[in-house]
Amino acid sequence: MKTFKVLSALLAYPTDELVAARSELISVLEDEGLVTGDPLEGLEALIDEIAHDDLFEAQERYIQLFDRTRALSLHLFEHVHGESRDRGQAMVDLIRVYEDHGFTPTIKELPDFTPLFLEYASLLPLNEAVALVAQPAHVFAAIRERLVKRGSSYAALFSALGQIGAVKPDSELVAKLMKEPDPEPDDLEALDAAWQEEEVLFGPGAAAADCGIDSLAAKLRQVRRPAPGMPLPAADANKPVITHSGTTIQQGA
Repeated sequence: MKTFKVLSALLAYPTDELVAARSELISVLEDEGLVTGDPLEGLEALIDEIAHDDLFEAQERYIQLFDRTRALSLHLFEHVHGESRDRGQAMVDLIRVYEDHGFTPTIKELPDFTPLFLEYASLLPLNEAVALVAQPAHVFAAIRERLVKRGSSYAALFSALGQIGAVKPDSELVAKLMKEPDPEPDDLEALDAAWQEEEVLFGPGAAAADCGIDSLAAKLRQVRRPAPGMPLPAADANKPVITHSGTTIQQGA
């Protein structure tokens, strides 16, 4: 579904190409109907905001939100493993999942970068893509709450992800994530302290550390398995390789 490509593009660093694609982005969302109601209206408002504001201001706003505060990090494993050693193995597992489906991530971004994660979802059958997006629902819900608190239009994007995933995040897990420090981006001392916090977990069993970690990487391995009645596509040397392109929204092969 191209909707996942649109969401990926909107969560990437704003560019002239993204601004120029305004009409196409909105058309994809409306035509596919995967996002509806208030989340759709919010996404269209976000698209208009990026398209009509000064690009430099849009870029600075993006940096302030997503690059300077760990609580709003777009790197999924930052919320799962923090800076622990487990994050490295999780990255390796995720790259393997991508490559199993002919998706070659750009070397410019870590594999758990949410825009890249969403572009990968666009290559899957819809039911698998929805299940995939539902896995980090607790992280998405916490980020949404923080963006709402800031009055940011980007909150609509995480509302859309919640609507697509169609699962109710565990309130206790969301609350645990919300307890993490959320300093203002210009408070450098508080930011440094926040990046040094212990890891935050989500998923079944995460509430009790002695029950083990059911990590996102482990869940993503399930994507390798074929859907009921559908064989997993064999590797094809002639099949085009899909790479993360930031604002491109063409359908994957």
